[in-house]
Amino acid sequence: MAATRNVMRAVRVFEFGGPEVLKLQSDVLVPVPKENQVLIKVHACGVNPVETYIRSGTYARKPALPYTPGSDVAGVIESVGEHVTAFKKGDRVFTLETLSGGYAEYAVAAANRVYPLSDKLDFRQGAAIGVPYFTAYRALFQKGCAKAGESVLVHGASGGVGLAACQIARACGLKVLGTAGTEEGMNMILRNGAHHAFNHRDPNYTEKIKACTGPGGVNIIIEMLSNVNLDTDLQLLSCAGRVMVVGCRGRIEINPRDTMSRESSIVGVSLLLATEEERHECATAVLDGIEAGWLKPVVGLEYPLEKVAKAHEDIICSSGARGKMVLLV
Repeated sequence: MAATRNVMRAVRVFEFGGPEVLKLQSDVLVPVPKENQVLIKVHACGVNPVETYIRSGTYARKPALPYTPGSDVAGVIESVGEHVTAFKKGDRVFTLETLSGGYAEYAVAAANRVYPLSDKLDFRQGAAIGVPYFTAYRALFQKGCAKAGESVLVHGASGGVGLAACQIARACGLKVLGTAGTEEGMNMILRNGAHHAFNHRDPNYTEKIKACTGPGGVNIIIEMLSNVNLDTDLQLLSCAGRVMVVGCRGRIEINPRDTMSRESSIVGVSLLLATEEERHECATAVLDGIEAGWLKPVVGLEYPLEKVAKAHEDIICSSGARGKMVLLV
């Protein structure tokens, strides 16, 4: 559909609720880029768990209704607003955020949240970069203060953020341990940087992790499901170890004494709170990783826009992640 028709297909949310509130409409106005903004013809858009929390109305940040979800798009610049010099029509790009929403045929984004997409990667991979890789880098280095030679356990390593964390940590000289819920997931994380993989459905998997790390414990844990794992995580840490809380779907009871005995830390991670300088640092690391060849996004399940409700259902309820979920536009 040409942008000159002024309307496009886009997913709209008119009320907070379950996946059924995601409505695909075919008569949504194509947004116009303003000053320091670009309009992108979307080819693919990543689906992130946080988008399901926002849609349900349970997240701290609630957008004004109606809205279009989606932040991680990959596509081609359609037009640019005033004062944009870094991009031109026809450039391949990916985004960290959008202003108008990414579950659509076109999306407007601030030019400083848009990055060039290497010819080494396709659009599906481009849609798997933004939130996963920036979050993983922030968790490991900006908040976790990871250093080469340390050990990191990526708890839930076969999803988008988990695989990103494995790739980045391995490239930066850490000893990488990862968990997944299936044999396929374990093999995937081993192919993407993990030195050791564990099945978190195995009742004895924590003992196997302890045997692997030895009495010293693990220095950093990247935690995707803290409401399930945090209590156990605190018992796996080294002295001065730290748990980076990337994902949470509820409450959990812990024993604070576990932090005292190791002087360990629990640190929340939110990409939304990154400063401009921190985002720039993330972007530099990511673009360098793509150029060097070790940053290779793994695309998992793919859905057309018509199946967006199924995508939101599956990202929460499926029995084991295998890469980054994307919508194909």
